[in-house]
Amino acid sequence: MGSIRWVWKYIRTYWLNVSIGIALVIFVALLNIVSPLIGGRIVDDVIVKGEAGLLVPLLIVMILASLVRTILRYVYQIMFEQIGQNALFNIREEMYRKLQELDFSFFNNTRVGDIMARMTGDTDAIRHAVSWLFYNVLDNFLLLVSAIVVMGIIEWRLMLALVFITPFIGLLTITLSRKANPVFYQIRESFSRLNSMVEENISGNKVVKAFAREEYEIKKFNGYNEDYKNKNLASAAVTKTYLPLLETLASFLSVITIGLGGLLVIDGSMTLGDLVAFNGFIWMLTIPMRNVGWYVNDLQHFITSTYRIRELLATKPKIPLEKRQTTPTIRGIVEFQDVSFHYADDPDTEVLSHISLKASPGQTIGILGETGSGKSTLVNLILRFFDPIKGRILIDGQDARKINVRELRKHIAIVMQDVFLFSETIKENIAFGTPEAELDRIKQVARVADASPFIEEMPDKYNTFLGERGSGLSGGQRQRISLARGLMKDPSILILDDTTSAVDMETEVKIQQELQNVSQKKTTFIIANRISSVKTADEILILSKGEIIERGTHASLLEEKGAYYRIYLEQLGKSDGDEEVSDNGPE
Repeated sequence: MGSIRWVWKYIRTYWLNVSIGIALVIFVALLNIVSPLIGGRIVDDVIVKGEAGLLVPLLIVMILASLVRTILRYVYQIMFEQIGQNALFNIREEMYRKLQELDFSFFNNTRVGDIMARMTGDTDAIRHAVSWLFYNVLDNFLLLVSAIVVMGIIEWRLMLALVFITPFIGLLTITLSRKANPVFYQIRESFSRLNSMVEENISGNKVVKAFAREEYEIKKFNGYNEDYKNKNLASAAVTKTYLPLLETLASFLSVITIGLGGLLVIDGSMTLGDLVAFNGFIWMLTIPMRNVGWYVNDLQHFITSTYRIRELLATKPKIPLEKRQTTPTIRGIVEFQDVSFHYADDPDTEVLSHISLKASPGQTIGILGETGSGKSTLVNLILRFFDPIKGRILIDGQDARKINVRELRKHIAIVMQDVFLFSETIKENIAFGTPEAELDRIKQVARVADASPFIEEMPDKYNTFLGERGSGLSGGQRQRISLARGLMKDPSILILDDTTSAVDMETEVKIQQELQNVSQKKTTFIIANRISSVKTADEILILSKGEIIERGTHASLLEEKGAYYRIYLEQLGKSDGDEEVSDNGPE
């Protein structure tokens, strides 16, 4: 009942349509008793008693009842389908809103395929229940009850003989339900894993082909596919064990009717017309009994799906999007005070340890370090993708955790190392954070990012539609569009995470020159592997294993002849003996 109460909040807006639909289901179910009763009258009055004049009126009533039943059934089926589609729309919208609220911690620990399975298969199971299952259960229940009542009026002894089988069917139904529920949950989990594997393979198809690993991927897919098949076969095994028994018991109804009913007609307790009518009601008992197993399966599917969706909707983000008062304009003073951080799923590995730094508007902080040293994590904390485990981060002197996270991010632009472009036009991608921007402004930031030359060469220029993830563009072109997108926000804090790694040195120099002009009043953080990218920074940090091991300007760090100096020599391809150091560092 919990699942039904939960889904009701998505359909109660349409309570009037639901009420009309239920009323039509009841009326149509009651119309089903008309044809068997008229069939009995035709046998007794027309055939046995010879009242031929009644035949046409009785047939007209039978035909009209059938037509009305068919038309009204069509009407309420359409109504329930509309209600189901509306409920599906509302549920998916709420799920999508929840996904926008959830933070990186959730996405780091949840498979994409699992999310997609909930957004598609699970939601469709709910639509199926609302649009088809619920009214069919009601319809079959009414068929069963009305048949029992009318049959009891005709001949209560024969009715009791038939109803005697019902408890056995109920027992089988309960057993089937208990067996089916865990199996259906396993099916959904297996489907999620299969979805994740396929999504990952499609996203990484270039890597698969580059390493000629198609056969390996096919073999891996077959493993997941085999597991999904086996889970469904396990479900089928449960069904095939109990459904034949249910159908066998249902078929006994006809045997009992003909055998016991025939004896009652012979001894005069029933008329032949009563037996014909009685036999006409048999399908109203057998259909619900034969369907009950399938309805139990669908119901278990519905309950499992609602559980998975409710689980997602109940997930609380570690960094909630609180509705606080709007934050005043952020100037961009960023201060780390003894900040340490580790990921929730690996508390023993400290990614950042005792980080302290301060940056003001107009300053540029360069960050260097080996892979896994914590560079990207450090700047992610500024955006509150995660919060520090120890210490605190101040924005304009205020603890970042006390600032509305959405308002905070409006004043920060990050150009990520892993570039993601949407399947939209170049113009829409650049203006993603500022959709109201005019084309002249878009062209301006494209020039700063050195993206305008290749954009202008495209057939539709800024209206060129990009393929999925920017397919068709080179890595350097995608990086430059991503950089233009970040600059469009005109942020107080600009974060460049290895932004020019895929461009050539000449293009990098052009971009850096343009960036110096636009970042004069911004607080800028530059993560890079090339010293040329951070050489002009006001302060350069060298990270190693989450700690700052060196800090200073380009010249001062060269004089220290530490880690920065070694990186410098490696990138210039010189040895210590070849290096000459002047007042401004090695030449």
